[in-house]
Amino acid sequence: MNDYIYNESDNLSAMVTAQPELLLTLSHFGIPMGFGDKTIAQVCAEHGVNPKFFLLICQVYSNDSHLPSQREIMSTPMDGLVPYLLRSHDYYLNRRLPHIGHHLEKIADMLPARAGKAIKQFFNAYVDEVREHFAHEEETVYPHINRLLNRDSLDSFSIKSYLDTHDNLEDKLSDLVQIIFKYLPASPCHEDCHTLPSSLEGELRNTTGDDDAIDMIFDILQLSHDLRKHSLIEDKILGPYVKQLEKSTAL
Repeated sequence: MNDYIYNESDNLSAMVTAQPELLLTLSHFGIPMGFGDKTIAQVCAEHGVNPKFFLLICQVYSNDSHLPSQREIMSTPMDGLVPYLLRSHDYYLNRRLPHIGHHLEKIADMLPARAGKAIKQFFNAYVDEVREHFAHEEETVYPHINRLLNRDSLDSFSIKSYLDTHDNLEDKLSDLVQIIFKYLPASPCHEDCHTLPSSLEGELRNTTGDDDAIDMIFDILQLSHDLRKHSLIEDKILGPYVKQLEKSTAL
């Protein structure tokens, strides 16, 4: 958010206009569009979101170099953290990845069979990896947090071991883009295109192949960017917060 830190009395639409990428975070908070000229505090109150937590997430999301202090993290209500991350998982698995997969199917079908099959297999393997990654967090990390908050009997899990082996899900998306660039011909088209008059063939190549490819690559790059921000939130907020919980519970 550059050098300016927003506060609860600021207009939400003004903040999003200044930082358009924050639009992607709204669904993770369960905040729909249509907030008009309401303040951040008003919108958060309407949707049961703590405004201090909202602003902390937005600050990290929009500024890669921002590192919240331990005091800032521990003084911010964190009961919305796990729900935020769960909604993020749902967004990636049930909205963004299927959307990209739809575009990719269309492009892959325009390529030679071997290249199209390879791209589909790479993408499907990536989706399986994301699903497994999220399942591990939901079955291991988040229950660990709940046990710490409820002061239940401690388990052998530690957040440090998780962070030390935390994979960056966005890396393979970059690999996918490079694979697409490698195999995508200048004018992808079904073989049937060659039976059409040259004027219609050129129109079909431009509107069907190129536009779909641009849409897909843009979506992949956008998802990669959002996943990197997701990882930053886990590293800069989740990690320090849970470490402090573990330390406090062990006393």
